[in-house]
Amino acid sequence: MSELIVNLETAKKLGLNEEEFEKIHEILGREPNFTELSIFSVMWSEHASYKNSIKWLKTLPREGAQILVEAGAENAGMVDIGDEHACVFKIESHNHPSAIEPYQGAATGVGGINRDIFTMGARPVAQLNSLRFGSLDLDKTKWLIKGVVKGIGDYGNAFGVPVVGGELAFDECYNTNPLVNAMSVGIVKKGETISAIAKGEGNPVYIVGSRTGKDGIHGATFASADITENSADDIPSIQVGDPFQEKLLLEATLEVIKTKAVVGMQDMGAAGIICSTSEMSEKGNSGMRIDLSKVPLRQKNIDAWEILLSESQERMLIVVEKGKEKLVEDIFKKWDLNCEIIGEVINENRLLFSYKGNLVADVPASNLVLGGGAPVYDREYKEPVYYKETKKFDIDKIDVPEDLREVAWFLIKHPNIASKKWVVEQYDTMVGTDNLSTNFPSDAAIVNIKGTNKAMALTVDCNSKYVYADPEIGAQIAIAEAARNIVCSGAKPLAITNCLNFGNPYNPEAFWQFVGTIKGMGKACTKFNTPVTGGNVSFYNQYSHNGNVEPIYPTPTIGMLGLLEDKNHQMTMSFKNKGNIIFLIGASKNDISSSEYLVSYHKVRKSPPPFFDIDIEFNVQSTVSKLIKKNLVCSVHDVSDGGLFISLVESSLVSGYAFDIITDAEIRPDAFLFGEAQGRIIVSITPSREKDFIDFMMKEKVSYLALGHVTKGEMRVDDISFGFIADAKKEYESALENIINAK
Repeated sequence: MSELIVNLETAKKLGLNEEEFEKIHEILGREPNFTELSIFSVMWSEHASYKNSIKWLKTLPREGAQILVEAGAENAGMVDIGDEHACVFKIESHNHPSAIEPYQGAATGVGGINRDIFTMGARPVAQLNSLRFGSLDLDKTKWLIKGVVKGIGDYGNAFGVPVVGGELAFDECYNTNPLVNAMSVGIVKKGETISAIAKGEGNPVYIVGSRTGKDGIHGATFASADITENSADDIPSIQVGDPFQEKLLLEATLEVIKTKAVVGMQDMGAAGIICSTSEMSEKGNSGMRIDLSKVPLRQKNIDAWEILLSESQERMLIVVEKGKEKLVEDIFKKWDLNCEIIGEVINENRLLFSYKGNLVADVPASNLVLGGGAPVYDREYKEPVYYKETKKFDIDKIDVPEDLREVAWFLIKHPNIASKKWVVEQYDTMVGTDNLSTNFPSDAAIVNIKGTNKAMALTVDCNSKYVYADPEIGAQIAIAEAARNIVCSGAKPLAITNCLNFGNPYNPEAFWQFVGTIKGMGKACTKFNTPVTGGNVSFYNQYSHNGNVEPIYPTPTIGMLGLLEDKNHQMTMSFKNKGNIIFLIGASKNDISSSEYLVSYHKVRKSPPPFFDIDIEFNVQSTVSKLIKKNLVCSVHDVSDGGLFISLVESSLVSGYAFDIITDAEIRPDAFLFGEAQGRIIVSITPSREKDFIDFMMKEKVSYLALGHVTKGEMRVDDISFGFIADAKKEYESALENIINAK
């Protein structure tokens, strides 16, 4: 056993509290050694155990006819997409590593989420990401975004999976702690998946892929603590990725699954070997005997506990059916990958780790994992003081600007709205030839399902300003907007994965935001029939504000999967022809709450969320879905960040056409143009279909308004020129790059 000193002080340094330290004594019936204490430290960290969030996560709707794997049961969610195919998808965070070392932090986030997909037997076909950074006035922010984007691009491009969509936003609340949420999507034939399970006494346990080093040790613990000015000193917690090794591992893994020799397989992500061995064993009601001295290493002077906890990338744990070892070994040898037997499955609830002939740890597998003996807490929560302040907002105290054209151009160039071309051009968006929305943009990314007439629709969405204003309503809006993007693309929403980014769970006000968010998500997922397939919780995301440590804006990133039943019904957002008529479906409101216009132009950060009614939203989406299927519309685009004017600009950018519209005299012009009231969608139709469109809309129970028509290139509002779309495009596409590269 390890000879390092173990006491309460040691436990606290490893992130365990006194109650947990005593519980470990109770479970083991003795004093743990340092290796065993380290095991409990990583496995009982928030990142690995969800000890502060699991109670609430279990309240989310997780069942549906389309769901093939129970949420949390495997490395990723799996949804039936027809024709004997399934989609495997998941989103996860790599926030803290990216805050310290942005390039490797982001790169290994991409690598880890892709491994979750192909470990189940699915081939990754698409990636998306949701990124949040602090103020672009700071050199640190520019350094972070350059490193993160390059890390995502370099790893994803080399690995060979296209980035098909994503989002990027900036706010001072992310100054210390950026958010890097990576989503991967794969396709697999039903019946060809593999489970993360260990069973069968005597079956050999293999470690395959890269050699093990000291990178990432206690990474799960690192992810379960606040980022501070001294966090950079914890550099061993940052893993190092190798996308070329991962590509080999992908091909070898998919090939070895076809041999039927594999009993179970799991990616080595957070907590490395100990996480994989414990979770696979617990699932199979078994245990393992592991010899750590057989693990291939890439450096000397590495202790047993470091081997056990290392988060070195591009590694898998595989349980193989005894007698079929050569089948597996030959495949990994062909791909020039390490493939070493490090132990065997045993019929006991024990994990026995030895090193050079000495037993270094003896722990029960079931007491380490979520749903087993890991602690579960019911945290205190209370309404924050600021919440009442948001309710005091009065639109009448905000003057309507004299020159609305100035506001329009301000928003066109704002980094939260302007084109993310500078980012996208660093990603390969076309590798694999599955991306159907590169040249003809839809509100969601459209990814081909080869051999069928179907496609997947994918999106990631969250407006954290709304969630901060009211977590329950803001979370509902995040689900609704994701569904709206799917519907506007011609597809049907199916299911979600989520990445829940919040502050310290021991802060009652931050936890109130989390609880409200879960309640809102549950209500919206039920309404839109989009059950939760799994995801990730990232707590301890904080920033310094006015001398205090404050939680970031609550940011529940929603990754949604939809199905386009007929690729001929893919709908794009761009205006098609001069003279086409533009309609707004859904009602405009005298509302500028939490809009980019209010926050950035007027510098008002406290207001309620924008208007939202979940039933109205659902009916608007249902109506638009029918319009697309009836071929009554030429373009469809939702109204979101920046309001109606920005949505019109976005529908004009690809084709070069523009618009001539009339505002509603009963609504403030700034609210009509720049307010972000929800449940609104812009459509354009040919004049020849106007009567059919109006006849159809008269039967529907949703508001609609004729806005104007598509023009050759000039943007006009109430007979006033707002400039030309060609000039707007130049500003829109260059604004972000100019800000980032400004000296």
